Amino acid sequence: MLDPQDPEATIAAAAARVSNWGRWGEDDVLGTLNLLTPEKRVQAAALVRSGVSFDLTQHFNTDGPQKGWLRRVNPVHAMLGTGLDAEAGIPAFPHGIGGADDMITMPLQASTQWDGLGHIFDHGKAYNGRRAGAIVTSEGDNTTGIETTAGRFVGRGVLLDVARHLEPETAELPDGFAITPEHLDATAAAAGVEVTSGDLLLVRTGRLSRARRSIAAGTGWGDYAGGESPGLSFTSLDWLRAHDVAAVATDTWGVEVRPSEFAVPTFQPFHQVAIPHLGLFLGEMWDLEELAADCASDGVHEFLLAAPPLPVTGAVGAPVAPIAVK
Repeated sequence: MLDPQDPEATIAAAAARVSNWGRWGEDDVLGTLNLLTPEKRVQAAALVRSGVSFDLTQHFNTDGPQKGWLRRVNPVHAMLGTGLDAEAGIPAFPHGIGGADDMITMPLQASTQWDGLGHIFDHGKAYNGRRAGAIVTSEGDNTTGIETTAGRFVGRGVLLDVARHLEPETAELPDGFAITPEHLDATAAAAGVEVTSGDLLLVRTGRLSRARRSIAAGTGWGDYAGGESPGLSFTSLDWLRAHDVAAVATDTWGVEVRPSEFAVPTFQPFHQVAIPHLGLFLGEMWDLEELAADCASDGVHEFLLAAPPLPVTGAVGAPVAPIAVK
């Protein structure tokens, strides 16, 4: 299934096997989100028992994790009005009222986010066989922009804490560790949870935990954003297609294992199939630590998950502040 010496043929074969082109019609713009049906949301709502919620967001600030690679920088937050202005009577509103206002400038994929369907192409083709240059121009993604997903990212979330299952002493996987279908199946079985069609799948590797330990030690984020990392194996694409997940998110920068499993140079081969062929939405840099600890404590690895991206018109990816409710 994976020839380490021949990424070109391996990628092409995987793309043909898992392709969802035409599955929901030639005009489809939602890809695997079509699998997240109203019935799945009813199922998800029934999972709420205690009402305890978990913030899965790495907060958006100037301190990381970006370091400028691919022109991605950390958010720049600027105040347009402050308390000092109010004390000085600037601007001069009547009756003593004052206020603060602010703005932010940032790449849309600077922190916790979804990759949209216009984010990655394969040989000039976008999801559903569209010509890349026809759908994403200097004005943005005019067909599968992230705003097309508005109101849809609410459903049954499932956490597979592969790191805690395979490495119980550290709950962390080493960089370069490829999570295979066998690992996913074993983790699900140990957790007593089944991954079903339309699920929003979360996979924890422990990479964020290791980065935070580095920060606490004073050495910064290191290569968390763009460097080597544990992640999903290229071979997991068939597993994701067979289970018909609606989306998958991890606690890493790029979802897939880095470096790749190929012995010759490649760049994001998993992305090259998952987004343009499978039509799968990928979530990156999610904070799964608190949720994972709770799941390990109570043994419940399914929950209601609400994760709508900021609906920036024409965006090929967007920030998200996901909330899991148990």
